[in-house]
Amino acid sequence: MDQSEISAPRPPVRVALFITCLADMFRPAVGFATVALLEQAGCEVVVPQGQTCCGQPQWNSGDRRGAQKLARAMITAFEQAEVDYVVAPSGSCIGMVKDWPQVFSDDAAWQQRATAIAEKSWELTSFLVDRLGWTQVQAHLEGIAAYHDSCTGKRKLGVAAQPRALLAGVAGLEVRDLSAPEECCGFGGTFCVKYGDISSRMVTDKAKDIIATGADTLLAGDVGCLLNMQGRLRRLGSPIKVRHVAEVLANMGDQPAIGEGE
Repeated sequence: MDQSEISAPRPPVRVALFITCLADMFRPAVGFATVALLEQAGCEVVVPQGQTCCGQPQWNSGDRRGAQKLARAMITAFEQAEVDYVVAPSGSCIGMVKDWPQVFSDDAAWQQRATAIAEKSWELTSFLVDRLGWTQVQAHLEGIAAYHDSCTGKRKLGVAAQPRALLAGVAGLEVRDLSAPEECCGFGGTFCVKYGDISSRMVTDKAKDIIATGADTLLAGDVGCLLNMQGRLRRLGSPIKVRHVAEVLANMGDQPAIGEGE
């Protein structure tokens, strides 16, 4: 081996962006912010065009066949992308990807393929901090932010310290925790549809907790949670701005917040 081979730079980590349905439909800026962060961390980012829904609504509703159909399309798309990792700005969606092997418990061939994708799939902030060891955030946002931990991200994936470690690098920003951080916001995917009254009470309690922090901005890592809490805050007359954590970390905190202009 000659000297040039020894000193040759390593190729960048190749990452597939799993954009998620809600980000794609309601908050595309989250996708752009995710790409910006991954590129800042030295990754090569690709966006597989064949991706759709992860199948979580079907799986949560007991529709195994429907969940399998969607998961097959997603697995195929990520396989064809030939990436090192799959990263999404959502603990909820990555949590579903981690469940794909269970979805295919009756199909050994697809279960093997699902496992291969699940093992290299990460929530965004966990990927940056835990896998890449990257916290060199170059962002600025003056104000106070309340941070909401999504249920799946915190309980299933262990995402809690990572977004806070990254937000610590945002100049001018103070991050405050809620008084009841373990409480769900009431969205819960299909839960808010099946149990509307309970969900409404839960998000009302959550909104009051957010307001009590004195924050001017609410941050979280899942668009579904953010949309749910933003709606209740607006109904309560609160001026608190709502943004995905990726938007602030990518220095897009001055962009219109979720719900503004609607």
